[in-house]
Amino acid sequence: MMKKILPVVFLLFGFAISAQTRYAVIPENPVPGEPVTVGARAGAESAVLVVDGKRLAKAVFFQIPAENGRQPFSVAVLTVPSTARPGGAVIVVEGPADTLDEIPLKIADREFDSETIHLNAALTGLRTEPSPQRTAESKHLLEILNTTGKDIYGMGKFIPPVNSTRRTSRFGTRRVYRYPDGSGDTSIHAGIDYGVPTGTEVRACGTGKVVLARSRIVTGNSVIIEHLPGVYSLYYHLDKIEVTEGALINVGALLGLSGATGLATGPHLHWEIRVSGENTDPDILISRSLIDKNAVLSKIYSTITE
Repeated sequence: MMKKILPVVFLLFGFAISAQTRYAVIPENPVPGEPVTVGARAGAESAVLVVDGKRLAKAVFFQIPAENGRQPFSVAVLTVPSTARPGGAVIVVEGPADTLDEIPLKIADREFDSETIHLNAALTGLRTEPSPQRTAESKHLLEILNTTGKDIYGMGKFIPPVNSTRRTSRFGTRRVYRYPDGSGDTSIHAGIDYGVPTGTEVRACGTGKVVLARSRIVTGNSVIIEHLPGVYSLYYHLDKIEVTEGALINVGALLGLSGATGLATGPHLHWEIRVSGENTDPDILISRSLIDKNAVLSKIYSTITE
């Protein structure tokens, strides 16, 4: 039986800190689609986002080693799903056999765009016709995105993968697909679509390791990069791939050229970020680092009496 610990929580400078076991939660008022970093001294194994008693997201803690005289600490990074309702929520910090703490936060409200996409017969078939290969590719993709490794390749801000600012679809857009027979289907757009011509250079948003570089039925020529444990960037519908699986690359490295392969109604780049398996707004990680080491350390090693 899980033991529930009821902590006293201080809110300082936009961070939530437990006085019983020291944690930092950044930010404390995330919007749907925003990643949340949970920092801890030691002993924590996972962090779970709970809303209305439902576990919406989970992330595993990994170690940030000591450097330049700074203390080591652990972090777990999860994302508030784009479907999460605004209001009160809880981050449950779990240890090897028990609940270590429960940290309150508030999910802010957010509105998303909507759009209708009309597909021809060929593209409709890519979505609806049975395909063992497509099923196998989907399974392989989920295995990659739900894997939390141990390697840290980079923690800085991301950069846009193309120079263009023209976007044809935004993160979290509520989509309706219309098929030639009048039927349809719905989905939520998991990333950002840049409306760029075929042959546009596509570059890595951050330092990392190429974990997938191959053609897929739905996403066409595709590249996936691992940046942190459980943190991946995805680049779809490329005309040409310029990297190989297993390669270590720096931020800004050439990944390939944009195109219209797979399920695409025209030339564009689909850029996506996944954090612990959850769709994450790429714009947020352009504006701030996923892990702010100074901010986390200032909270979990503060002078508040435990």
